Amino acid sequence: MTAQAAAAEAPTATGGGAAEPGPGPGPWGRWWRRWLGRVFLTGSAAWLAYVLAHRLLSGRVWWWVLAELMPPVMFVAVPLLFATAAAGCRRTRRPAALMCAVSLLAGVGLAGINLPGPLRSAPQVPPDALRVVSWNTGYWHTTDRADDFYRMLRDQRADVYLLQEYIAEVDGVIVPIDDLERLRREMPGFHLAVIGELVTLSRYPIVEQTPLEADGLPPAPDDFTDFWRYQVLRTDLRVGDRVLSTYNAHLPVPLWAGGPGLFTGEFHRTIREQHQRRVPQFRALAADVADNDNPVVLAGDLNTSPAMGDLRRLPPELRDAESVSRSVYLASWPTEQVSSWRLDWALVSTGVTVHRYEFGDARGMSDHRPQTLWVSW
Repeated sequence: MTAQAAAAEAPTATGGGAAEPGPGPGPWGRWWRRWLGRVFLTGSAAWLAYVLAHRLLSGRVWWWVLAELMPPVMFVAVPLLFATAAAGCRRTRRPAALMCAVSLLAGVGLAGINLPGPLRSAPQVPPDALRVVSWNTGYWHTTDRADDFYRMLRDQRADVYLLQEYIAEVDGVIVPIDDLERLRREMPGFHLAVIGELVTLSRYPIVEQTPLEADGLPPAPDDFTDFWRYQVLRTDLRVGDRVLSTYNAHLPVPLWAGGPGLFTGEFHRTIREQHQRRVPQFRALAADVADNDNPVVLAGDLNTSPAMGDLRRLPPELRDAESVSRSVYLASWPTEQVSSWRLDWALVSTGVTVHRYEFGDARGMSDHRPQTLWVSW
């Protein structure tokens, strides 16, 4: 046989013969891949267990509060991350992907993601719509920024202002303030209702104002009892020949930032006490709204995120103003960094139309963004 014939009969990579297989990943590579697979599988299982437990416990027991505090967007980000990372692990990628899919389906409604938002057309606001601004002012204003504060309020050009934290903090203690004379001077033509830390301003007459009483609260820790007792102020406004009920709300925080250390008895006592304050306030608010025949706008700092179960306590007929927002992820706190939580809410009753809803710029005066909605009924 000639050399040419032998070469013609030899298998080639492109001919009928098979190419010589390359070297495998080796023992170390196989071990590393198995280890990663187990990590992603365990992580996916743990996340699924957390999501299901969260669905069951959030808003129902006080001791779950720490597990409620992560940014809600994590309910989408974490399962997608685990599923993507596990895709390269041959043996575990399918069970990991299945668990991630289940946790994603169970958690997507907790993430606060407004998928239709960017697809909505620009809202048309009728000229007679009522403009409502709600804002946690961040302890009202400091003396050196009072002018900026009132300029901020006037620039909103609202018909109704629902303002929270008309108070000051001195050496860690909440104390009342008296700034009503300047408030009336800076906001002429507005009717005013005040209780504790809540201030409602309205261009329309206030026919009735009702601070909601919550039963079963723990004793107030200091002399400023109105701050402790009244966390919701209802005002009934005469708008033409109709009456609109607005609820200005600032519900207690579930956890004091910068409070006692995590591994102390005081820390857990505080969480339990805050839960005991929150639940009666939610119940009082829900009961009053349910018995109210007027159209309702409820707005304020509810100190609850989309991932927390507290909103289940409110009447189901209340609708979130998010339904008209063009933002894919509404977040109002904190303002010093990227806002990751929506703690501020605007809800309306059946018969009230929200034409537009958005969060604004706090201009460095509060850790909460102001929220604005345009409504008619």
